[in-house]
Amino acid sequence: MKRFTALLLAVLLAFTIAGCQTEAPSELALITDIGTIDDGSFNQGSWEGLVQYAEEHNMVPRYYQPTEQSDHAYLNTVDLAVSNGAKLIVTPGFLFQASIYQAQTLYPDVKFVLLDGVPQNPDTRNQFVAENTVAVLYAEEQAGFLAGYAAVIDGYRSLGFIGGMAVPAVVRFGYGFVQGAEYAAAKLGLDDVTINYHYTGNFIPTPETQTLAASWYMSGVEVIFACGGGLGNSVMAAAEAAGAKVIGVDRDQSPESETVITSAMKGLSASVYICVDAFYNDNFPGGQIKVFAADNLGVGLPMNTSRFVNFTQADYDAIFAQLANFEIDIVGDVNAAGERLAISDIPLAFVSVTETN
Repeated sequence: MKRFTALLLAVLLAFTIAGCQTEAPSELALITDIGTIDDGSFNQGSWEGLVQYAEEHNMVPRYYQPTEQSDHAYLNTVDLAVSNGAKLIVTPGFLFQASIYQAQTLYPDVKFVLLDGVPQNPDTRNQFVAENTVAVLYAEEQAGFLAGYAAVIDGYRSLGFIGGMAVPAVVRFGYGFVQGAEYAAAKLGLDDVTINYHYTGNFIPTPETQTLAASWYMSGVEVIFACGGGLGNSVMAAAEAAGAKVIGVDRDQSPESETVITSAMKGLSASVYICVDAFYNDNFPGGQIKVFAADNLGVGLPMNTSRFVNFTQADYDAIFAQLANFEIDIVGDVNAAGERLAISDIPLAFVSVTETN
């Protein structure tokens, strides 16, 4: 089944690329920010939801990659997609907030699904979700919490977090990871859990990221949470060379490398599918902000493919139920007043975090 799905994805990708070259019309479109749809992470997870719906309904989706990372380039790409017949456009990423704020007004007859962000005026910072747009958010702090908790329960004591750009979703993943490790350390009465913490400033695989991960592994770090699209490839390469471990992000990344012990997942594919299905059933949740979290199965770990030694399904079910029932308070990226939090604002008694620039 996995081989069939991979083959189907490859065929659709080839067809889509050819379609982009010939500018054949397509109702369903996805626009990446600065990554690709085969990044094995955020973009790919989003794209797979679109592909699944399209395949089930004999449609062919298309994807577009902007020429540069800018609001102007994003808006131009939206224009291209609309001119090619797009009726629903998925934009995965916080970086689309400003461009979709404009696009939803420029193209009132087109539906937009903005993942990981809310349309925002770039000048005033005011947010507004129009009736032709749905903003989809995820409780990344819960997914990160589960990964950090599981790692410590499984026996890891020296952890690392390498995030991409310090956008809200990545920050929430990281803060949740730290708090999950803290929760597990407190439960086990440990005082020797450490976490190295760093943002690379990008979401792509680079020699610099691989070198950083390799140096951490050499210094004794046992597992690194690689949080940021393609940068995970660099961390996995370093882990393979060092005989160390990785925690993936966004989607199940166990097929990417034997070093991946689990992945902090959010329901990218499912949420895209749900929104597209709602559109074609005249039930598009326009004007809304939808949050996918533990209580609606919007985040989790892929226990059936995870490579844990001590952390069991029963352990997972117990901690997941606590999250789903709102029994554990987890700090996100901002406080109650909406002010951005630093990692030093997270109360820690059992875990030591070393943040590097």
